[in-house]
Amino acid sequence: MSTLLEIVAPRRFGPGFRWLLASSWISNLGDGIALAAGPLLVASMTHDPVLVALAALLQWLPPLVFGLYAGALADRLDRRLIIVVVDLLRAVVLVLLTLAVATDVASIWVVLLAMFLLGTAEVFADNTSATLMPMLVQRDDLAIANARLTTGFITVNQLAGPPIGAALFALGHAVPFAAQAVVVALGAMLVARVVLPPHRREPAPDTHLRHDIAEGFRWVRHHAAVRTLVLTIFVFNITFGAAWSVLVLYATRQLGMGPIGFGLLTTVSAVGGLVGTLSYGWITRRVSLATIMRIGLILETCTHLALALTTTPWVAMCIFFVFGAHAFIWGTTSLTIRQRAVPTELQGRVGSVNLMGVFGGLVVGAGIGGLLAQQWGVTAPFWFAFAGSAVFVVLIWGQLSHIAHADEVASSSLG
Repeated sequence: MSTLLEIVAPRRFGPGFRWLLASSWISNLGDGIALAAGPLLVASMTHDPVLVALAALLQWLPPLVFGLYAGALADRLDRRLIIVVVDLLRAVVLVLLTLAVATDVASIWVVLLAMFLLGTAEVFADNTSATLMPMLVQRDDLAIANARLTTGFITVNQLAGPPIGAALFALGHAVPFAAQAVVVALGAMLVARVVLPPHRREPAPDTHLRHDIAEGFRWVRHHAAVRTLVLTIFVFNITFGAAWSVLVLYATRQLGMGPIGFGLLTTVSAVGGLVGTLSYGWITRRVSLATIMRIGLILETCTHLALALTTTPWVAMCIFFVFGAHAFIWGTTSLTIRQRAVPTELQGRVGSVNLMGVFGGLVVGAGIGGLLAQQWGVTAPFWFAFAGSAVFVVLIWGQLSHIAHADEVASSSLG
C-alpha cells in the first residue's frame, strides 16, 4: 500500500499535495454522481425540452457570470478558506435539496435553482483549487502532479461517478444528493488540512475588484505564451462545442447507434483519457510541452475530419479513444504551462480569464453547431470544426513557439 501511495503521490510532493489530491478525488466522486442524478431528477419532474435544456444552461452560465470575480477573490483572500467555505455551502444546498426531494415538496423550479447555486459554488471552488498546485509542488513536478489530479477526474468523475449516481437514484430520488452532500463535506475537511505558504494580497484601500480583473486581463495580453493558450482554448472550444453539441444526433443518425452506443462513446473517450494520463510522465520525459501542444492541435483537427467522414461505429469509437487521450493530455499540458508561467498572486485572475475562454467558446460553438445541423445535417458542424480548426492552426502555428519559453518569460517578469 505504501508503494502504491508513493507512486500516486510521491513523498517529495509533500503532505499538502496528498491532502489536495484526496480532496479532489473525493469531490470528483460527488460531481460524478451528480452528472447522472441531476439530469435524471429533472427528467423525472418534467418532459418539457425547454426546461431540460434550461437545466444544462444553468450549469454552464455561472462560469460566464461569476468566473472573473472568483479569480479576483482567489488572489485577494485565503484560498484554502474560500474552498472550505464554498464546499460547505454546497453541502448545505445539497442537504436542503435532499430534504425537499425526499418530502415531495421540490418543484422543478426548486431543482433548477439548486443547480444554479451548485454551479455557482463550483466556479469559486474549482477556480481557486487550480491555484493551489503551484503553491505546493515544485515547478518541475507540476506536469506529473496535474496528471494525478486528472487521473482522479477521469476515474471517479467520468467512469465511476455516473453509474453510482444512477444506481443511487434508482434506490430513491433523494439518495444520490444525500451522498453527494457527504462527499462534498468530506472534501472540504480534507482540503482544510492543506498548509499553504503566505499568499494573500492586500489591495490598496481604493482598489475595486474591477481593477483586479482588469489587471488579470492586462497580464494575459502582455504574456505571449499564456495569451496564445487562452486564444487557442477559446477558438478550439468554439469548434469543439459546435461538433459536440449535436453529438447525440450524430451518434444516432450518422452512426446508427442507440442510447447505449452513445453512452459507450463517452466511456471509450474516458478510457482513452485514462491511458493518456497514466502515460503522461513517460511522454513528458521524451517530448517537450510545446511539441505536445502542436501534436494535440493537429490530432483534434483530424478528429473532426475523421468523424465527418465515417459512418462506422467501431471506427468512431477508435477515434473517440484517441481523442480522449489527446483531450486530457492537452488539458494537463495547458494547465501546467499556465501554472508555471503565472505569478502566484495572479493565478486566480489568469485562471478565470482562461475559464471565460473555455465556456465562452463552448456557448458560441453550441449555438453555431445547432444552426449548422438544422440547415445542412448532423455532419455539418464537424466539417465546420475541421475547417475552422485547420485555419486556426495555420495562423497560430508560429505563436506556439512562445509556449516553449513560458518559464523564462515568467522568471524574467518575476525577477
